[in-house]
Parts: sequence; C-alpha cells; structure tokens
Amino acid sequence: MNESTITLTENGQSDYQIIIHDDTDSIISQSAKILESTIYKISQASIPIINIDLQNPKKKQILLTTSEKLKPHEIAIHVQNENLLISGGSPEALRNAVYEFLEQFLGCRWFAPDAEFIPELNKITLNATLTYNYAPNINIRTVHSRLFYDHPEFAHQLKVTSEAFPFYVPSGRVHTFNKFVPEEKFYESHPEYYAMRGNKRLPTQLCLTNQEVLEMVIDSVGALFERNPEASVISVSGNDNTQFCECDQCKKIDLEEESHAGTMIRFVNAVAREFPEKQISTLAYQYTRKPCKTKPIENVLITLCSIECDRSASIPEKCADFADDLRGWKTLTDNIRIWDYTTQFTNFLAPFPNMHTLKPNIEFFEENNAKWVFEQHSNNPSELFELRSYMMAKLLWNPDLNTDDVIKEFTDGYYGEAGPFVKKYVDLIHEKIIADSDFFLFLYGDPSQAFDSYLNKDLLDQYRGFFDEAEQAVSGNPVVLKRVKRARLGVDYAVLEACRQSLSSKYDLENVDFVQPLLESFKARCDADGITMMNEMRYSVSEYYDAYKQTLDVAALPNIARGKKVTLSTKPKKYADENPLALTDGAYGGSSFYANWLGFEGNDLEAIVDLGEIREVNSINMAFLQVTNHIVFFPSEVIYSVSIDGKSFVDLKPLKNQSPLTKSSKINDVQYYELEISAEARYIKVSAKNLGTAPYWHHAAGMPSWIFADEIIVR
Repeated sequence: MNESTITLTENGQSDYQIIIHDDTDSIISQSAKILESTIYKISQASIPIINIDLQNPKKKQILLTTSEKLKPHEIAIHVQNENLLISGGSPEALRNAVYEFLEQFLGCRWFAPDAEFIPELNKITLNATLTYNYAPNINIRTVHSRLFYDHPEFAHQLKVTSEAFPFYVPSGRVHTFNKFVPEEKFYESHPEYYAMRGNKRLPTQLCLTNQEVLEMVIDSVGALFERNPEASVISVSGNDNTQFCECDQCKKIDLEEESHAGTMIRFVNAVAREFPEKQISTLAYQYTRKPCKTKPIENVLITLCSIECDRSASIPEKCADFADDLRGWKTLTDNIRIWDYTTQFTNFLAPFPNMHTLKPNIEFFEENNAKWVFEQHSNNPSELFELRSYMMAKLLWNPDLNTDDVIKEFTDGYYGEAGPFVKKYVDLIHEKIIADSDFFLFLYGDPSQAFDSYLNKDLLDQYRGFFDEAEQAVSGNPVVLKRVKRARLGVDYAVLEACRQSLSSKYDLENVDFVQPLLESFKARCDADGITMMNEMRYSVSEYYDAYKQTLDVAALPNIARGKKVTLSTKPKKYADENPLALTDGAYGGSSFYANWLGFEGNDLEAIVDLGEIREVNSINMAFLQVTNHIVFFPSEVIYSVSIDGKSFVDLKPLKNQSPLTKSSKINDVQYYELEISAEARYIKVSAKNLGTAPYWHHAAGMPSWIFADEIIVR
C-alpha cells in the first residue's frame, strides 16, 4: 500500500466493515445499505454492516455516524488512521454524506431514475489524509419534478426532497384563504368576511381586519394541526389573485405599512402567536411581495415568489423589483423560503432557454438568507425534463458548480454518443437568447413570440439537424435513442407551432406532407413516454393533437376571406399587434393567447370583412379561445351578418356559447362558431358578445373579461 493512500477494496476483497451506531434508525440503516451495495457494484467486494457493539476489532472501519458537533445539514468525510468516517449532523445529512462520498470520491453519477453511472474498479483507494466538510447554505431543496416525487431514492441521490411540501399540513400548502373561509359556505350569509372591491364585497380574498375572520382561521389552523400532528408548517396565504380588500380599515393599515403586505403580516402574526411550536407560512406574492414595516414574528415563514420575472437573464439583472424586495425581506426576517419558477407553464414542451440563469439566481437566493428553495419546475415532463431536473438539484446542493460542466456531464452521461449533439442544441439556443437582450422570456409566454428570435426558421433548421445527427449517433441503441427522441420533442413542438403560424414555405400548414407526419410522430412519442400534459391548465397532449388536426382540416378548406381587408368597430388590446388582419392572415392560434389571437378586454368584438366582390356564401366559421384562469372566456353569443353594400346588414341566426362558463369549465379550450347559410354578400360582419366581467365566484371577480378570436373562414 502506498503511504499516501488507503485501500478500501482490491480484487473483490476488503479488510473493512461498515459500522453504524444505531441500527434502529431507518435512515441510518438505509444509508449503510446504500454504501454497501454500491461499493459491491463498483468492486464486487462485500463489506459487512455491523452494529458498533458487534464490530470485529481486527477489521478496519467505515464508520457512519451522526454528530452533534456538526450543524443539522452539515456533512463530513474524513480518513483517520486508515479508517473512513462519514458523518452528518442528522440522519438525513448522513444519507447525503454517503451519496456525496459515492459521487465525489468514487465517481458515481445518477442522471435519472433509470440512468446511472457506477464505475467498475478492481481497486478502490482514498487519500490517507482525506478531509472533506460541507454545509449547504440552502437547507431544504425542492425541485418540482415527478422524477423526484415518484422516485424517492433518486431524490435522495440528488439530495432534494421527495415531496413538494415537506413538513406542511397536506391540505394547507398554499392559497388557503378560501379553504379556511370557503365562499360556498359563507359568502351569501357573511359577505363582510370577504374583500371590499369598489363598493361591493367579493370572495376574491379575505378581509384581514375582520376579527371573526381571524378567529375562524385560527380555529381552522388548530384543527388541521390536530388532525396532522406530524406536520410542522401550514400556509396562511391569499388566494391566487390580486383582488385584495380595500375596506377603510385594511386600506389604512396598508397605507401605514407602505405595502399591501401590511395587513397580511399583521394577520399572519396574530395566527402564528397561537401556535408558537409550529411554523406559519405566508406568501410574498404579487400584491404582497413588497416588504412592509411590521416584522414577521419568529415562527412566520415568508415565501417570496418570482412569478413576474423575465427569465432571459438572471433575476438581479432583469428583475430588479423582485431583487429589491428579497433584500428588503432579508432585513425583516431570517425565515425566507423562495418559490422560484423555471419553465413555461403555458407550454411545458416549448424550448425555454433559461439554463444560464439557474446558477446566478440560486446564488442570489443563497446570498439573501433563503434557507428553503422550491424550484417550481413543471412536475409533468417538459422540454429537456431530465436535464433540467438534474441541473437544478445539483445547483441547489452546490451553487458553486460550473453550469457548462454540469450540462456536459449530463448530456455525455445520459445521451451517450448523442450527447455532443444535444449539447450543441442547448449551447446554441442559449447563445441566441443571450444575444437578444430585448427578449422577455416569460413563464406564460408562447413559442410564437420567439419566431423572430431564438426560434427563427433558420435556427429551427439547425436544431432539427442537431437532433437528426444525435439520433443517427445512437441508432443502434434503442434505450438511448428513445431518450434522444424525447429530448427533441421541444424542437418538434416549436416547429409544429411555426407551421401553424406559416413561418416559411416549409413550416406551413399547407405543407401537409411535412406537418402531418411530424404531428403523428409527436403524439406517438408523447404516448410512448407517458407525457400527457401540454400546460398547467390541464390541456392534454390528446387535446392538442385533436385540436391541431382540426386546425389542419380548417386550413385545408377554401376560404374566400383569406387575406381580405378587416375593419374593426371595437378596439382590441395588446395581442396580435392589435392588427385586424390577424383574423384573415391564414395563421392559426393555438392554446395560448399569445399565438395569433386578437384580444378584446371588457368589450365586444365587432369586425367587418370585405370580400372584395359579391360572392356566394355557404358557411361562416370563427374560432374563439378560452383560458379561464386568465379571464379569457368564450363569447356568450356570436352573430354573423351579411351585406351587399357594407351599410345595410342582415343579421343571421345567433350562435350561443355551447359551453357556458361554470366553476367546472375546461380551463383551456377552443370553440368554433360555425353557421351554414345560403346568401350573396360582399361584406361579412362578426359580432361577439363579451361576458363583461368575471363572475363573483371567479378569482378575478369584477375584473373585465377577454374575448380572443382567430381566423374567419368563409366558404
């Protein structure tokens, strides 16, 4: 043996025994078994696991222990007198220490639940003076990915939680006001419990200066803790909207506090005082994100949410308001939990080039006292799902890692010989968004926003080329080939959306011989990989496929309105550049209102299409979008009218909404309003009736609703 090393195993043999102090603790016992089985995979050497009282004094030790000398999350790996000591400040930290040892010193890697690299070594040696201590600054690390939730062992390997809300009461995790004081039960009899909006009480939020509301919440929190004694945290937080109470008392407090968080923190502090042994979590989110003057008391956990931020660069660079708010909360409390967002929630499978921002953002959270970080990934599979899950977990554990090194490690390890081509795609798409400093990469955006940027037609060609090469490189390995095909879903989805928008002669719905096979392949690969959801609105892959096929059918129809002049009698807002020709341009909207939909907020749609000459008209059809959580509803009624001279119009049969809005309405949907007629006309008028405002039970009650309309099809 070289004097500078110790030998753990050689030629399938070992002089060591694994010693544990407490074989009754399941985590410690499990950690010992993990170490024993992995060393066996590496070296074919069996090392027995022995309770310290039964150890063989003639054998050397691999001692697994918890130590009060370490912080609860700290780990230590030392070699002393040829013995190996692996320690943690708690049983969970000890498990982390075992995985850290296997990774850092034995070269093991875990890329996905079904993909690991365990080296095969004839001899395992360690530096005889090995000393390694590490204490992660972020103590609770969660990546919202079903790879970790469905596979707890994989979560342990990557040192993240295996559930989204550890320690929380299951039914009290977030947006709990309506759970504590449900509108269905109390609004009619006690409207004063709820937010004053203008001159009316609406059940959007609670009135936080109402003493009865406080007593009801305290009672509910107590009952939930009693039913869930193992839980130590519950959320007392606003519903998911910005419709806070504007009654005189609430308004007075918020003015004094210089933030709408004022009423919230005073209310939550009052709840928290009743449960000093528990932790009460609340949200610094949207209207409560700005710090107030009142300090949260010791057992209040502030969960700061970065939902509004531009993801094309780091938060300090592109989201100064959030950065300032985080710094402000740091001066008020030591208990900060970050709720960060890392994917496009309207389009899970869309290319979302934000990987270069993960490291600086996590570093920024760490610098500003965040001990608990929840990275809200898609949970369901999204673009490069395995890579993203791996990267976020690795960086949460150690933000000092080099992002490029982590990406290369993963692409080489997970995609094998195809790895360099997948990395070329990752590198190029990030290079292009970094170069486009004006691009706003939004969580609720759409691929169509990037068709003149990092998803332009020439780049889409390049990306497809990279994946063609990647597939060719592993064509003989069906397991890895399947991974590559799954990785290219993002690019193929972007191409399908480009075709919907007629981005080029190649990427066009009329190019059916290209589009149809791509759509079928996309659906088949999603089905094969269990990918079922397109976005957070529960819009399924099957619904996307069916809707796309319907769009192909509609696009194939002869349309005498295509390219014709459109005059609007009512004013659109913001979307589709407010261009009335979006209704006749031959491009078709998808499931997101960013994609070629013309929007009208709080007002009706009235448009007149000039066909250029008198034509025989047999059918009029128009598509409308619904995204209920964004206050986008189907029109209650659509009336088509025809005219010869553009002055005198004849109204045709009104078309009612076939899916009236209810609490159980599909969140994301498209409805076609089609009317068969027989008439001569040069002018076609479309009148679509807006619902006006969201109903009282909606989270945006009282706010103006939207109509989004797309292509007018006239035959």
